Amino acid sequence: MSKTKSFLLASVLCFTLLAGTCLQLRAQRQESPVPLAFKQGGRIVFLGGSLFENELEKGYLEFAMTSRWPDLDLTFRNLGWTGDNVFAEARSTFTTPPTPYQQLFQQIRSTNPDHVLIAYGGVESQNGKEGLNRFVEGLEAIIDSVDALGAQTILLSTIPVKLAGSLENTVIQNKNLKLYADAISSIASKRKKRYVDLYSPIAGNTNNLFLDNGIHLNDAGYYYLAQVLEQALGWPPRESKVTVETSNAKATASGPAKIISSQDEKIVFSLQEAILPLPEIASRKSSAKTSVSVQINGLKNGRYTLMENGQQLVTASAADWAKGVVLDHGVSQEQAIRICNDIVKKNKLFFQQYRPMNRTYILGFRAYEQGRHKQGLDDLNSLIAGLEEQIKLHRKPVVKTYELNLSSTSSN
Repeated sequence: MSKTKSFLLASVLCFTLLAGTCLQLRAQRQESPVPLAFKQGGRIVFLGGSLFENELEKGYLEFAMTSRWPDLDLTFRNLGWTGDNVFAEARSTFTTPPTPYQQLFQQIRSTNPDHVLIAYGGVESQNGKEGLNRFVEGLEAIIDSVDALGAQTILLSTIPVKLAGSLENTVIQNKNLKLYADAISSIASKRKKRYVDLYSPIAGNTNNLFLDNGIHLNDAGYYYLAQVLEQALGWPPRESKVTVETSNAKATASGPAKIISSQDEKIVFSLQEAILPLPEIASRKSSAKTSVSVQINGLKNGRYTLMENGQQLVTASAADWAKGVVLDHGVSQEQAIRICNDIVKKNKLFFQQYRPMNRTYILGFRAYEQGRHKQGLDDLNSLIAGLEEQIKLHRKPVVKTYELNLSSTSSN
């Protein structure tokens, strides 16, 4: 390896380590943020570039927010547009008017938002320090527009890239992305807006969070991003810990669990979490911080099977039960996955509605040719509402019954 390549590789590694260290120091210095609270009927909008458009196929961010408030009827609309910047230059259209910029504000107003999460800066950062002032002006103009609607703005930072062409370009691009992240933070501080630092957590995470292009997040990246967002909004980890003591004459349970019956041969208890776990993803199992974990103490050596609603759920050794076993599948995970899937379906329908193919021919100056198809776009409202109703019906955890046979199936 040449000296130049060695230096660049070392620079990338040092940058990553430094980012992780800064994250730890910042966490030590900062107090926990005041938790964000939504109101009944709240409308939340995602506005930005590829970070939000790619979320359309994941649903994790929306799931993280809607499942936190199972008793509130929240509405989410995703206005993410890949390649977009604060001047809406990616939202080009052959229809004039509106201009892309006018179209952006029309789209924001049409959602009637209460909260707008804004994630810009990734595209603009390619202009480096020279383009920073123009970016700041553009972002502040969008904030002004959101303020005028009476909505609350939540500013999200840029995210780093894993690889942008060469190692040298990666270092330069991440330096610029951090520069723009800091600028967004300064705007949030000046204008007293809530700020979400995505850059530092992602830069300090050693897991594979990116697609092969090294720029966009993969499933694991969005799964992690959902947790970062929850923490930044002041919400505690969604973990639920259940402890069952079997060594007493009568079994006891702590956490969101209640003993139904306790006999010599088996224990039956019920469980209802406050919120659903994050849906499991193919690339990794759920962790204790995102799901329910059950700890069972006092078991003799052997292996024990926990049943959920009459179905075998998980078998583990007495030693593993004493440590705590994460319930990474079962009824709650099935609920979470179903909701996430409905979120994705709903968002794809809304995408078709607000960004229809042949927009110029349906809604623009050539509507005289295909304007009849506008009714088809309006008809999507009922389908979207139907999916939102399904999300509403299944977003609250249900009561589950668990049974543990105290006769082990085998020795350790």
